[in-house]
Amino acid sequence: MLFNSLDYLVFFVVVYLLYWLVAVRNTRLRNAFLIVASYVFYGWWEPIFLLLIALSSAVDFFVGFQLGRSEKAGQRRVLLGISLAVNLGLLGVFKYFDFFVESLTEQLARCGVDLFDLSSLGLILPVGISFYTFQTMSYSIDVYRRRMEPTRNPLAFFAYVSFFPQLVAGPIERAHSFLPQFMRKLKWDAATTRDGLRQILWGFFKKIAIADVCAPIVNRAFETPAAYDAPFLFFAVLLFAFQIYADFSGYSDIAIGTARLFGFDLRRNFAFPYFSRDIAEFWRRWHISLSTWFRDYVYIPLGGSRVSRGRQVRNVLIVFLVSGLWHGANGTFVIWGLVHALLFLPLILANRNRTYLDTPGGSGLLPRPVEGLRILLTFGLVCYAWIYFRAASFSDAIAYQQAILESFPGSVNQVKTWPNMKALLLIVFMLGMEWAQRRELYGLAIQRFPHPLRWGCYLLVSMLIVFYGEFGLNEFIYFQF
Repeated sequence: MLFNSLDYLVFFVVVYLLYWLVAVRNTRLRNAFLIVASYVFYGWWEPIFLLLIALSSAVDFFVGFQLGRSEKAGQRRVLLGISLAVNLGLLGVFKYFDFFVESLTEQLARCGVDLFDLSSLGLILPVGISFYTFQTMSYSIDVYRRRMEPTRNPLAFFAYVSFFPQLVAGPIERAHSFLPQFMRKLKWDAATTRDGLRQILWGFFKKIAIADVCAPIVNRAFETPAAYDAPFLFFAVLLFAFQIYADFSGYSDIAIGTARLFGFDLRRNFAFPYFSRDIAEFWRRWHISLSTWFRDYVYIPLGGSRVSRGRQVRNVLIVFLVSGLWHGANGTFVIWGLVHALLFLPLILANRNRTYLDTPGGSGLLPRPVEGLRILLTFGLVCYAWIYFRAASFSDAIAYQQAILESFPGSVNQVKTWPNMKALLLIVFMLGMEWAQRRELYGLAIQRFPHPLRWGCYLLVSMLIVFYGEFGLNEFIYFQF
C-alpha cells in the first residue's frame, strides 16, 4: 500500500478514527489494533510475507526474553547467535541468494563447469525487509549488551517491529527509545497533530512535485545516455540527486508526521544533507538512522577510530562497503560505497571528520564564500557517486560517463535536448524553503511565521502539488531495498 494512493487514504482515515475513538482507551487494545492495522498495511503487497515479519518478531522477542533470564556468557552468545542467524539468514536468502548463485554460475561457466541454474528460483524481495530486520535485530543486540531490559509485553514488541508508518522504509528505530512509547498512555494533542500534518504535506510535496517530476527525465538519460549530450546528462545526474533525496526524505517526512498523528515520535532521518560542507557532515545528515546503526553495531565494535591507522582505514572501508551492500546485491552499490569511503578517509585520518557540527551551511543568512564553495564541492562529489548508485550495472555507469566525455567538447553550443525547467524551478523552491528552515526539523516547520504567512505557505505548497505534481502512483525508491 503506497502512501500516495487512494487505498492508503481510505486505510488511514479508518485506522485514525478507530484508533482515537476506540483503541487508545488502553495500551493493550491500542497495541493489538496497531498490529492488525500494520499487518493489513504490509500484507497489501503480498500477504505471504507477513510470515517473515511475524517470524522475525517472534524470534527476537523470545531471544530477548531468554537473555533477560540468562547470566551464562556462553548461553547468551548462543541466543544472540540465533537472532543474528535468523534475521541475517532471511535477509541473505531473499536479498542476495540469486545474486551470489548467478555470480557463482557465471564464474564456473567461464571455467567450463556447468552448474544447475538455481537462479531460476526468482526470489521476490519482500518490501522493507532490510529495515525491519535491522530494527528488530538491534533490540536483541542491545539486550545482549545489557543496554536495556528485555520487554515482557509481546503486544508492545510486535507493534514496535511492525508500526506501519515506518515499516517499509524507516526510519530504523532503536528499541530503547521507541519501544517504551508503546507502553505509555496517550492523549490526542492539537499542536502535535498540526505539526504532523505540516510534515506530511511537506513529504508529499517532495515526493509528488519533486521526485516524481524528476524521474522520467532521469530514466531517459540513464536508459540511453549515448542519445544525449553532456549538458543534458549533467542535468540528469543533478536531477537524480534531488529525486532520490526528495523521494526518500519525503517518505521519512510522511512517516514521521503520520507517527505524530498517532502520538509517537520517530527519530529524524534527514537533516538537510545537501547543505553539508564535507562528506563527513553529509553522512551525519543523510539517512541518519542507518548511518548511526552501522556506527553503533559495526564501526565501534570493530574498534572505531581508537585503533591504529591501518585498522581505522579497514573499519571505514568495511562500514561503507557493507552500507553499499545493504542497498542491494549489485556491484554498483559496492562502488558507490567505496567512492564515499575514499572521500571520507582523508577527513577521519586527519581528525577533521567532526569539523562541521553547527547549523548546516553556517549560521549566516547566506553561506560565506568559502563555505559556499565547500557546499558545492561536496554536492558535486555526492552527485558523482550517485551515477554508480543509479546505473543498472557497472558497465552502464561507465557508459554514462563515456557519453558525457565523448559529447562534451562539442556540446557547449549544441544542446540537442533540454529537460522541462519545471523540475528545476520546483527544486529551487524546495531548497529555498529548507535553507530558510535549516535550524528546524523539516522544511515546512514554519510555526513561528505570522498566521497569514503560514497559511499562505500551506496553500502554495498544496497548489504546487496539485498543478505540477505527478500522480502516477510511483513507488518510493527505497522500497526496493
